Amino acid sequence: MKAAIITKPGGPEVLEIREVARPVPGPRQVLVQVRASGLNRADLLQRRGHYPAPQGYPADIGGIEFAGEVAGLGKGAKRWKQGQRVFGVTGGGAHAEFVAVHEDTVSEIPGSLDWAPAGAVPEVFITAHDALFTQAGVKAGEKVLIHAVGSGVGLAAVQLCAAISAIPDGTSRTQDKLERARALGMKEGFSENFSAEAAGETFDVILDLVGGEYMRMSLPLLASKGRLVLLATMGGSKIELDLRQLLSKRLRIMGSVMRARPHEDKVAANEAFARDVLPLLESGKVKPVIDSQFRFAQIAEAHRRLESNETFGKVVLLM
Repeated sequence: MKAAIITKPGGPEVLEIREVARPVPGPRQVLVQVRASGLNRADLLQRRGHYPAPQGYPADIGGIEFAGEVAGLGKGAKRWKQGQRVFGVTGGGAHAEFVAVHEDTVSEIPGSLDWAPAGAVPEVFITAHDALFTQAGVKAGEKVLIHAVGSGVGLAAVQLCAAISAIPDGTSRTQDKLERARALGMKEGFSENFSAEAAGETFDVILDLVGGEYMRMSLPLLASKGRLVLLATMGGSKIELDLRQLLSKRLRIMGSVMRARPHEDKVAANEAFARDVLPLLESGKVKPVIDSQFRFAQIAEAHRRLESNETFGKVVLLM
Protein backbone atom coordinates (compact mmCIF):
# COMPACT_ATOMS: atom_id res chain seq x y z
CA MET A 1 0.00 0.00 0.00
CA LYS A 2 0.98 3.65 -0.26
CA ALA A 3 1.62 5.64 2.91
CA ALA A 4 2.86 9.14 3.74
CA ILE A 5 6.19 8.53 5.46
CA ILE A 6 7.84 11.02 7.82
CA THR A 7 11.41 10.52 6.62
CA LYS A 8 12.91 12.65 9.40
CA PRO A 9 11.77 15.45 11.74
CA GLY A 10 11.23 18.69 9.85
CA GLY A 11 8.95 20.69 7.61
CA PRO A 12 6.36 19.43 5.13
CA GLU A 13 9.14 18.61 2.67
CA VAL A 14 10.16 15.56 4.78
CA LEU A 15 6.91 13.75 3.84
CA GLU A 16 7.21 11.15 1.08
CA ILE A 17 4.62 8.80 -0.41
CA ARG A 18 6.15 5.32 -0.34
CA GLU A 19 5.12 1.69 -0.78
CA VAL A 20 5.00 -0.14 2.56
CA ALA A 21 3.53 -3.39 3.85
CA ARG A 22 -0.22 -3.40 4.31
CA PRO A 23 -1.22 -3.86 7.97
CA VAL A 24 -2.68 -7.21 9.00
CA PRO A 25 -5.72 -6.94 11.29
CA GLY A 26 -5.16 -8.57 14.68
CA PRO A 27 -7.73 -10.11 17.01
CA ARG A 28 -11.02 -8.16 16.93
CA GLN A 29 -9.55 -5.66 14.50
CA VAL A 30 -10.90 -4.54 11.15
CA LEU A 31 -8.84 -3.55 8.15
CA VAL A 32 -10.18 -0.32 6.68
CA GLN A 33 -9.43 0.92 3.19
CA VAL A 34 -9.04 4.63 3.84
CA ARG A 35 -10.95 6.92 1.47
CA ALA A 36 -10.50 10.20 3.38
CA SER A 37 -8.57 11.37 6.42
CA GLY A 38 -8.57 14.66 8.25
CA LEU A 39 -5.33 16.48 9.04
CA ASN A 40 -4.77 17.54 12.66
CA ARG A 41 -2.30 19.54 14.75
CA ALA A 42 -1.06 16.24 16.17
CA ASP A 43 0.13 15.31 12.66
CA LEU A 44 2.12 18.53 12.38
CA LEU A 45 3.72 17.98 15.77
CA GLN A 46 4.55 14.34 14.98
CA ARG A 47 6.17 15.41 11.70
CA ARG A 48 8.32 17.94 13.57
CA GLY A 49 9.41 15.28 16.05
CA HIS A 50 7.53 16.77 19.02
CA TYR A 51 4.66 14.29 19.43
CA PRO A 52 5.70 10.63 19.08
CA ALA A 53 3.02 8.10 18.22
CA PRO A 54 1.76 5.98 21.12
CA GLN A 55 3.24 2.52 21.54
CA GLY A 56 1.89 0.08 18.99
CA TYR A 57 1.34 2.66 16.24
CA PRO A 58 3.66 3.55 13.32
CA ALA A 59 6.34 6.02 14.33
CA ASP A 60 6.71 7.35 10.79
CA ILE A 61 3.09 7.46 9.53
CA GLY A 62 0.76 10.17 10.80
CA GLY A 63 -3.02 10.30 10.66
CA ILE A 64 -5.32 9.96 13.66
CA GLU A 65 -8.72 9.80 11.93
CA PHE A 66 -10.13 8.06 8.88
CA ALA A 67 -13.21 7.27 6.85
CA GLY A 68 -13.32 4.24 4.60
CA GLU A 69 -14.64 0.77 3.85
CA VAL A 70 -14.10 -2.43 5.83
CA ALA A 71 -11.69 -4.48 3.72
CA GLY A 72 -10.85 -7.34 6.08
CA LEU A 73 -11.57 -8.85 9.50
CA GLY A 74 -9.20 -10.09 12.17
CA LYS A 75 -9.84 -13.15 14.28
CA GLY A 76 -12.99 -12.75 16.39
CA ALA A 77 -14.14 -9.53 14.70
CA LYS A 78 -17.92 -9.73 14.28
CA ARG A 79 -19.39 -6.22 14.48
CA TRP A 80 -18.76 -5.22 10.87
CA LYS A 81 -18.99 -6.73 7.41
CA GLN A 82 -16.72 -6.21 4.44
CA GLY A 83 -17.77 -3.20 2.42
CA GLN A 84 -19.42 -1.29 5.29
CA ARG A 85 -18.55 2.40 5.47
CA VAL A 86 -16.99 3.27 8.82
CA PHE A 87 -15.04 6.09 10.44
CA GLY A 88 -13.16 6.63 13.67
CA VAL A 89 -10.02 7.80 15.43
CA THR A 90 -6.76 5.93 15.94
CA GLY A 91 -3.35 6.51 17.51
CA GLY A 92 -1.72 6.91 14.10
CA GLY A 93 -1.14 5.36 10.70
CA ALA A 94 -4.28 6.67 8.97
CA HIS A 95 -2.39 8.65 6.32
CA ALA A 96 -2.13 5.50 4.29
CA GLU A 97 -4.32 3.46 1.97
CA PHE A 98 -5.17 0.96 4.74
CA VAL A 99 -5.32 1.06 8.53
CA ALA A 100 -6.09 -1.68 11.09
CA VAL A 101 -8.18 -0.66 14.11
CA HIS A 102 -10.21 -2.32 16.86
CA GLU A 103 -13.78 -3.01 15.81
CA ASP A 104 -15.19 -1.17 18.86
CA THR A 105 -13.50 2.12 17.94
CA VAL A 106 -15.35 2.71 14.66
CA SER A 107 -18.89 3.79 13.80
CA GLU A 108 -20.99 3.53 10.65
CA ILE A 109 -20.90 6.57 8.39
CA PRO A 110 -24.32 8.17 7.83
CA GLY A 111 -25.53 7.64 4.28
CA SER A 112 -25.82 11.39 3.76
CA LEU A 113 -22.05 11.94 4.07
CA ASP A 114 -19.67 11.59 1.14
CA TRP A 115 -16.05 10.64 1.79
CA ALA A 116 -14.64 14.14 2.30
CA PRO A 117 -17.14 15.25 4.97
CA ALA A 118 -16.97 11.82 6.60
CA GLY A 119 -13.19 12.20 6.88
CA ALA A 120 -13.69 15.55 8.61
CA VAL A 121 -15.93 14.18 11.37
CA PRO A 122 -14.30 11.74 13.82
CA GLU A 123 -11.54 13.63 15.62
CA VAL A 124 -13.36 16.94 15.99
CA PHE A 125 -16.80 15.67 16.95
CA ILE A 126 -15.58 12.91 19.28
CA THR A 127 -13.17 15.33 20.98
CA ALA A 128 -15.72 18.15 21.29
CA HIS A 129 -18.49 15.85 22.52
CA ASP A 130 -16.23 14.20 25.10
CA ALA A 131 -14.91 17.54 26.39
CA LEU A 132 -18.27 19.31 26.55
CA PHE A 133 -20.56 16.57 27.82
CA THR A 134 -18.51 13.75 29.35
CA GLN A 135 -15.92 16.00 31.00
CA ALA A 136 -17.70 19.33 31.59
CA GLY A 137 -21.32 18.15 31.73
CA VAL A 138 -22.70 21.03 29.65
CA LYS A 139 -26.47 21.45 30.00
CA ALA A 140 -29.16 23.37 28.15
CA GLY A 141 -29.11 27.07 28.94
CA GLU A 142 -25.47 27.17 30.05
CA LYS A 143 -23.05 29.65 28.49
CA VAL A 144 -19.97 28.17 26.84
CA LEU A 145 -16.92 30.11 25.65
CA ILE A 146 -14.91 28.32 22.95
CA HIS A 147 -11.38 29.52 22.25
CA ALA A 148 -10.08 29.15 18.67
CA VAL A 149 -13.67 28.82 17.53
CA GLY A 150 -12.70 28.61 13.84
CA SER A 151 -10.84 25.34 14.37
CA GLY A 152 -12.41 22.00 13.53
CA VAL A 153 -13.02 21.16 17.20
CA GLY A 154 -14.24 24.69 17.89
CA LEU A 155 -16.86 24.57 15.13
CA ALA A 156 -18.00 21.10 16.21
CA ALA A 157 -18.35 22.43 19.76
CA VAL A 158 -20.44 25.40 18.60
CA GLN A 159 -22.88 23.12 16.79
CA LEU A 160 -23.13 20.57 19.60
CA CYS A 161 -23.87 23.32 22.13
CA ALA A 162 -26.53 24.85 19.88
CA ALA A 163 -28.07 21.40 19.33
CA ILE A 164 -28.86 21.03 23.06
CA SER A 165 -29.82 24.71 23.53
CA ALA A 166 -26.64 25.69 25.36
CA ILE A 167 -25.29 29.15 24.42
CA PRO A 168 -21.98 29.02 22.51
CA ASP A 169 -19.72 32.07 22.33
CA GLY A 170 -16.26 32.05 20.79
CA THR A 171 -12.90 33.73 20.37
CA SER A 172 -10.71 34.15 17.31
CA ARG A 173 -7.92 36.40 16.18
CA THR A 174 -9.78 36.87 12.88
CA GLN A 175 -13.05 38.75 12.61
CA ASP A 176 -13.99 36.85 9.46
CA LYS A 177 -13.88 33.56 11.35
CA LEU A 178 -16.19 34.96 14.03
CA GLU A 179 -18.70 36.05 11.40
CA ARG A 180 -18.65 32.62 9.76
CA ALA A 181 -19.02 30.86 13.12
CA ARG A 182 -22.19 32.85 13.82
CA ALA A 183 -23.81 31.13 10.85
CA LEU A 184 -23.29 27.81 12.65
CA GLY A 185 -24.92 28.92 15.91
CA MET A 186 -22.31 30.97 17.77
CA LYS A 187 -23.90 33.89 19.64
CA GLU A 188 -21.18 36.35 20.66
CA GLY A 189 -17.67 36.58 19.25
CA PHE A 190 -14.57 38.04 20.88
CA SER A 191 -11.07 38.81 19.67
CA GLU A 192 -7.82 37.73 21.35
CA ASN A 193 -8.54 40.60 23.75
CA PHE A 194 -11.50 38.60 25.05
CA SER A 195 -10.73 39.18 28.73
CA ALA A 196 -11.49 42.91 28.29
CA GLU A 197 -14.26 42.52 25.70
CA ALA A 198 -16.15 40.00 27.85
CA ALA A 199 -15.57 41.82 31.15
CA GLY A 200 -18.73 41.63 33.24
CA GLU A 201 -19.88 38.41 31.58
CA THR A 202 -19.49 34.95 33.05
CA PHE A 203 -19.42 31.52 31.46
CA ASP A 204 -20.39 28.17 32.89
CA VAL A 205 -17.89 26.31 30.73
CA ILE A 206 -14.80 27.38 28.80
CA LEU A 207 -13.33 25.10 26.14
CA ASP A 208 -9.68 26.09 25.74
CA LEU A 209 -7.98 25.01 22.52
CA VAL A 210 -5.10 27.45 22.94
CA GLY A 211 -3.63 27.22 26.45
CA GLY A 212 -0.94 29.54 27.76
CA GLU A 213 -2.17 33.02 28.67
CA TYR A 214 -5.63 32.22 27.33
CA MET A 215 -6.14 29.91 30.28
CA ARG A 216 -4.95 32.48 32.80
CA MET A 217 -7.24 35.13 31.30
CA SER A 218 -10.17 32.72 31.24
CA LEU A 219 -10.41 31.94 34.94
CA PRO A 220 -11.88 35.35 35.96
CA LEU A 221 -14.63 34.83 33.35
CA LEU A 222 -15.89 31.57 34.85
CA ALA A 223 -19.11 31.62 36.85
CA SER A 224 -19.42 30.01 40.27
CA LYS A 225 -18.82 26.25 39.89
CA GLY A 226 -17.55 26.93 36.37
CA ARG A 227 -15.57 24.34 34.44
CA LEU A 228 -12.61 24.79 32.11
CA VAL A 229 -11.48 21.99 29.79
CA LEU A 230 -7.98 22.36 28.32
CA LEU A 231 -7.45 20.54 25.01
CA ALA A 232 -4.23 22.06 23.65
CA THR A 233 -1.16 24.10 24.55
CA MET A 234 -0.43 25.82 21.24
CA GLY A 235 -0.28 29.11 23.16
CA GLY A 236 2.18 27.75 25.72
CA SER A 237 2.34 25.11 28.43
CA LYS A 238 3.40 27.18 31.44
CA ILE A 239 1.51 30.00 33.18
CA GLU A 240 1.17 31.57 36.61
CA LEU A 241 -2.26 31.23 38.27
CA ASP A 242 -3.91 32.85 41.26
CA LEU A 243 -5.27 29.72 42.92
CA ARG A 244 -7.62 31.78 45.10
CA GLN A 245 -9.88 32.09 42.06
CA LEU A 246 -10.39 28.34 42.07
CA LEU A 247 -11.19 28.30 45.76
CA SER A 248 -13.57 31.23 45.93
CA LYS A 249 -15.70 30.15 42.95
CA ARG A 250 -15.23 26.39 43.38
CA LEU A 251 -13.91 26.04 39.85
CA ARG A 252 -12.87 22.85 38.10
CA ILE A 253 -10.02 22.62 35.58
CA MET A 254 -9.75 19.50 33.45
CA GLY A 255 -7.18 18.44 30.88
CA SER A 256 -8.19 16.10 28.10
CA VAL A 257 -6.46 14.25 25.25
CA MET A 258 -7.80 11.48 23.04
CA ARG A 259 -4.76 9.96 21.34
CA ALA A 260 -2.97 8.65 24.43
CA ARG A 261 -6.01 7.34 26.31
CA PRO A 262 -6.38 3.70 27.31
CA HIS A 263 -8.31 1.54 24.87
CA GLU A 264 -11.36 1.31 27.16
CA ASP A 265 -11.65 5.09 27.33
CA LYS A 266 -11.48 5.39 23.54
CA VAL A 267 -14.21 2.79 23.17
CA ALA A 268 -16.40 4.68 25.65
CA ALA A 269 -15.84 7.97 23.80
CA ASN A 270 -16.73 6.34 20.49
CA GLU A 271 -19.89 4.79 21.96
CA ALA A 272 -20.99 8.17 23.37
CA PHE A 273 -20.33 9.77 19.98
CA ALA A 274 -22.38 7.09 18.20
CA ARG A 275 -25.23 7.48 20.66
CA ASP A 276 -25.44 11.28 20.81
CA VAL A 277 -23.79 12.72 17.71
CA LEU A 278 -24.52 10.29 14.88
CA PRO A 279 -28.27 11.07 14.99
CA LEU A 280 -27.46 14.78 14.73
CA LEU A 281 -25.20 14.14 11.73
CA GLU A 282 -27.84 11.96 10.09
CA SER A 283 -30.50 14.64 10.50
CA GLY A 284 -28.20 17.44 9.33
CA LYS A 285 -28.56 19.30 12.63
CA VAL A 286 -24.75 19.33 12.89
CA LYS A 287 -22.31 19.02 10.01
CA PRO A 288 -18.57 18.88 9.39
CA VAL A 289 -16.98 22.08 8.15
CA ILE A 290 -14.29 21.63 5.50
CA ASP A 291 -11.70 24.31 4.90
CA SER A 292 -9.94 22.58 2.01
CA GLN A 293 -9.39 19.22 0.30
CA PHE A 294 -6.14 17.77 -1.04
CA ARG A 295 -5.25 14.62 -2.93
CA PHE A 296 -3.10 12.20 -0.96
CA ALA A 297 -0.11 13.02 -3.15
CA GLN A 298 -0.48 16.66 -2.05
CA ILE A 299 -0.05 15.91 1.65
CA ALA A 300 2.85 18.37 1.99
CA GLU A 301 0.61 21.16 0.66
CA ALA A 302 -2.10 20.09 3.10
CA HIS A 303 0.37 20.40 5.99
CA ARG A 304 1.33 23.87 4.82
CA ARG A 305 -2.32 24.89 4.67
CA LEU A 306 -2.97 23.80 8.26
CA GLU A 307 0.23 25.45 9.46
CA SER A 308 -0.85 28.75 7.92
CA ASN A 309 -3.40 29.22 10.74
CA GLU A 310 -5.76 30.63 8.12
CA THR A 311 -8.04 27.57 8.09
CA PHE A 312 -11.71 27.61 8.99
CA GLY A 313 -12.69 24.02 9.70
CA LYS A 314 -10.92 20.88 8.58
CA VAL A 315 -8.21 20.13 6.04
CA VAL A 316 -9.04 16.76 4.45
CA LEU A 317 -6.94 14.31 2.45
CA LEU A 318 -8.67 12.23 -0.23
CA MET A 319 -7.06 8.90 -1.08
